[in-house]
Order: sequence, then structure tokens, then C-alpha cells
Amino acid sequence: MNAPAASILVVDDEPDLRTLYELTLLREGYRVETASSVQEARDQLKAHRFDAVITDMRLPDGFGMELLQDLRDQQRRERCVVMTAYGSAENAVEALRSGAFDYLTKPVDLKQFRSVVASAVQGSGGVPAPRAARSPGQQRQLATAAEHASGNAALDKLVGASEAIRNVKQRVAKVSRGMAPVLIHGESGTGKELVAQALHASSQRADGPLVAVNCGAIPENLLEAEFFGARKGSYTGANQDRDGYFQAARGGTLFLDEIGDLPLAMQSKLLRSIQERSVRPLGSTQEETVDVRIVSATHRDLAADVQSGRFRQDLYYRLNVIEIVIPPLRERREDLPALCTALLSRIAQESGMPVPALTDRALAAIAAHPLTGNVRELENLLHRAVALSDGEELHVDWPTGATDPQAVRPAASPGSPPQAQAADATASAPQSTTCAAPLPSDLQAWLDQQEREILIRALKEAGFNRTATAARLGISLRQIRYRIARLNIAAPNDQDPHDDMG
Repeated sequence: MNAPAASILVVDDEPDLRTLYELTLLREGYRVETASSVQEARDQLKAHRFDAVITDMRLPDGFGMELLQDLRDQQRRERCVVMTAYGSAENAVEALRSGAFDYLTKPVDLKQFRSVVASAVQGSGGVPAPRAARSPGQQRQLATAAEHASGNAALDKLVGASEAIRNVKQRVAKVSRGMAPVLIHGESGTGKELVAQALHASSQRADGPLVAVNCGAIPENLLEAEFFGARKGSYTGANQDRDGYFQAARGGTLFLDEIGDLPLAMQSKLLRSIQERSVRPLGSTQEETVDVRIVSATHRDLAADVQSGRFRQDLYYRLNVIEIVIPPLRERREDLPALCTALLSRIAQESGMPVPALTDRALAAIAAHPLTGNVRELENLLHRAVALSDGEELHVDWPTGATDPQAVRPAASPGSPPQAQAADATASAPQSTTCAAPLPSDLQAWLDQQEREILIRALKEAGFNRTATAARLGISLRQIRYRIARLNIAAPNDQDPHDDMG
């Protein structure tokens, strides 16, 4: 037996458009009911269960948002797709924030319409079963089980049991099933890409591709071709047609890492592609429809960048429909033991060799590090510790100026309350003298000197590798280039400091 066709409710007050949508969906094999007002739609919802509801934003007796609110209040399974007038970006963003599965911009492109409806039906569990020996119920159970298994495995990579990381996992699980754009915010090294992977794996797009793009690593003159693709002959060296990131991510998720590093000109083009859900390859006169979910990430304060004119406000609101903030490692120190165990296990798997045991002494030494580079710095620290260890115990270097706590007092446990850690830090700190240091006569020069000394020290420790130094200090590669030039820091042996030695 074939599975029963998914059922859809179409709500629009324009008869011609309502008929067009109905015929389009009937040709796709769906069962379709229609309504021309909010009240008619409520009557239909009271009498029937649907797999998806497609509603216009403005109706004679109200707004489509009222139907969306009804579905949420009644905890119904129907996924709601809202249709908005062209240029009403604020309405689309508000609908997504209120729980809409997706939105369509009028006039509706029928190819895009069919794609969005299929995604909504699949998300509600109303996918018609393929022609196979399994029953429809078995097919749905298998699909749901596979989706849950994939999502749980991805969430498990977000190691830790602190309240901060639990909140991140709950947020990921909650927002992964929709199509709303997500902005992940966190310092360098906190695991923004892991969160993007978890969002993708927990969504109904898990079977599609996840395409990750580092926006700060692409030369500005290649951005358009890399994002949107290019046609043969569109530029020197374009010997054949090639797809861009949007085309490569069709049916899946496009992860835009370090979105704040995009130049303003490219921000404008990206905004249009996200709004119109279509791209125009370089050298082409035709636009191509693309079906992707946008997940972006940044360590920058984009709201401040908007105020200073470095980031487009309209793009910011389009990307920041749902925000996920990843806490820095200093705010979840209780996760250190679990993180160290997981990272050492991965190091052992990659090297094919057993790693020394993680002792309390080694853990205390790790906890004594500031770990300003977050989980990335912790991983580098453990790699170095494994390489330097010559016995069964992990050897971790104490940070410069730190005292081995076992030589003085028992170290505070990484899971101890912040108050206890602060008390230990205060007790171990040298007592301040009664004579305060004199105030600088030139504050900016004094600050520049402090920054210069920190940068030189960090560069030396990283072998004058700017990329590693930027990661260690939690800043971008562009920022460290600017600081090196402004503070006139020269590399050793007359080497150009703008060239990495690593």
C-alpha cells in the first residue's frame, strides 16, 4: 500500500492565487484544502489535521500571524509557511521569530514554492513513504530515528554538563527543525562550527550537504565567484562553468563563519541572495533558485559594527533571526575535566597511540592557565603536553609566573564554585603595597606600550606565526595585522612581520 498523501491548508484571500497554489500542490500529489480568511482557516483547522499550513500575511479579517499563534498555543504539529509582500523583510523576520517554519515572498516562484512546501511537510513527519516493502509507519519511524541519532551524536560533541553549555544544547535542539537563519556568537576557539554542525545534523536537512565557508579567508576579488559560481569565460582562468557555495549547499545548510569580515559590497549582494533565495553566477544573465538554510557565526560585536557603519543593518537583522551565544571557557571551568578527557581521547585516536593519564596535578596545571583561546587553546595545550610527556603521567607546563599549587596548597578543583576559586586567587596573589604606582602622563602611549609587549611576547611564543597568535589572543587575523603595523613590530632577522613563519 502507498502512504496517504500529505494534506495542506492554503489560506489566501485572492481567488486566482489560491487556485494557482491549489493546482500546483494537487499536481505534486498532495491533498489540499483552502480558506480565504482567518475564520475560515480556523474552522478548517478545527475540523481537520494537516501536515502544513500556507498562509498569506494579510487577510480580510486579520493576519496570518494569528494562525501561527493558534498553532503554537495548541501545540499542533502543522508547520506554518507565511507569504509576505515583496520587500516586507521585517514581516518575514518577525514570522520566523514567532515560530514560522519558513516564508515566501510574493510574487511566489512556483519552483521555490514546491521546494519550501516539501521541506515543511517533511519536517512535520508527513512525508509520503517510498515504494518499498516497509509500511508507511515503519518508514516514518526509521526516518525519525535516523534524524534523532544524527542530531544526538552531533550534540554530544558539545562536551560539558555546565548550565551554560546545557542551555546551548537546548537552544540548538529547539531551533534546528525550522528554516530561520541562526547567528552563532562566541569568542575565537569556543566551538562555533561544532554548534553549526549540530544544528545541521539535528534538522530535517541532515541528509543534505553542510557547506562551511570562512568569510575572512577569501580574497575580496574572488568573493562573488566563490559564493555564487561563475560561467565559462566570465574571468581570466574560468575555463568551465563552476558552482558556488550556494549551489553546493542546495537542500542543506550554508555555514558562513566570521561573517563580520565580509566587505560591505559583498554584504549587499549576500543580502539580496538570502532575501530572494536565488543567485546569479558571475557572467550569467539568469538567476538560479537555491534552497539553503543560512547559519552564520562571528566573534565580533555585529551590533557595534552596524552602529559604526562596518556592517549593514538590514543584513544583520536578516541573519540574526535566532541568536545562539556560546560561553567562553572561563565561564564554564567546571567542564574542564570532561573537555580534557574528550580531547585526549581524540588525540589518542588520531595518533594511534595511548596517551598518558590525566592526573589531578595535570588538571590543576591546566586550570591554572588563563585559556584565553578557549577550547582551541586547550586542545593545543594538550597536544603539547602529550608530546612532552615521557612516562605514564601527562606533563603540563605551568604558565609563566605561576606557582605549582601542590608545593603551597591543594589546588582548587576546576568544578569548585567561582567564589572559592576567587578566594584562592586572592590568597595566592601578592599583597599590594601601600604606595600605588604613579599615573602615566600619556595614557595612550602607556597603553600602546602594554599592547606592544603583549603582542611581541605572543608572537615569539608562536614563532611569529600571526594566525596562531591571533587565535591565542582571541582576535582576527585582520586585527593582528593592523596592530603589528600600527605598533611597528618587526619580525626577527629583518623578516617581514606580515609573513607567517609557521
